[in-house]
Amino acid sequence: MDGILPLWKEKGMTSHDCVFKLRKILRTKKVGHTGTLDPNVEGVLPICIGQATKTASYITDSGKEYIAEVSIGTATETEDADGEAVDQDLSLKSISRAEVLAVLSSLTGPITQIPPMYSAVKVNGRRLYEYARKGIEVERPERTVFIEKIDLLSGESEFKGREPKFTIRVACGKGTYIRTLAVQIGEQLGYPAHMSALVRTASGTFTKEDCLTLEQVKEEMDSGQLLPHLRPLESALCGLPFIEAPSDLLERVLNGQVLPQHAMLETSNEIVFSDDGKALAVYARHPEKPGLIKPVKMFPANRQKGDDSSGRHQA
Repeated sequence: MDGILPLWKEKGMTSHDCVFKLRKILRTKKVGHTGTLDPNVEGVLPICIGQATKTASYITDSGKEYIAEVSIGTATETEDADGEAVDQDLSLKSISRAEVLAVLSSLTGPITQIPPMYSAVKVNGRRLYEYARKGIEVERPERTVFIEKIDLLSGESEFKGREPKFTIRVACGKGTYIRTLAVQIGEQLGYPAHMSALVRTASGTFTKEDCLTLEQVKEEMDSGQLLPHLRPLESALCGLPFIEAPSDLLERVLNGQVLPQHAMLETSNEIVFSDDGKALAVYARHPEKPGLIKPVKMFPANRQKGDDSSGRHQA
């Protein structure tokens, strides 16, 4: 079984829990997820199966969309609702819609974030959450992330109370921490804040409408109807240029040989050589040999399956 299964991860499970359960349901060990979602977060989690696991990094690196609730007045150690309060301002507040919109606008585009202590980012070979659980504070590296768009979904003209809340939709790039973004929104409004709820509504080209729950996956698998729900591995590579391998290069591509530079690599970091639309290999510039390109991912099984439906390579 090869392909990408758009899964709706439910609350209460880690991403690894989902992979563990799916290995049993699908009766295969070659299963991997495409980006960790915290246990208290639900949402789109594309799962790669079989040789599609080679494409997981392309989905992980693609854009994401989230709907988050920002709670003003309390900051927590984890930056979400699960952590202990570390700062509070429970004064009566009145924040205008215009103020919120101005802050959201200022946080659109490239912004700098410091990963939260309770995160999987590695410092000196250890995850930050490992330090945090032992009460060890370490210096965290700043990173630049890209926020494509933030929409204010709450309709109020004014957000009032001791702990007012509002909901936003965020389209962002790789490495963005939405809970850190919630803290940054609060800081710009002049108050401590945290992210009180989060749902991932899209990952790359996959949306909630595409997804099955674990229970639905089991039902479809038991009835023999799961395959139509799998997306081809090419869907993970859709952001790269696809080039039909010419007949004189086909065997060399299939064998993973080094090739002459391709013009498309002047405008793209990687290209996909394909055969009848089926991805055969991802190529990139050779790091040590100027003017040549080499494979970074190979999908030999794709050609074997494609041969059945194409007379081009049959004897």
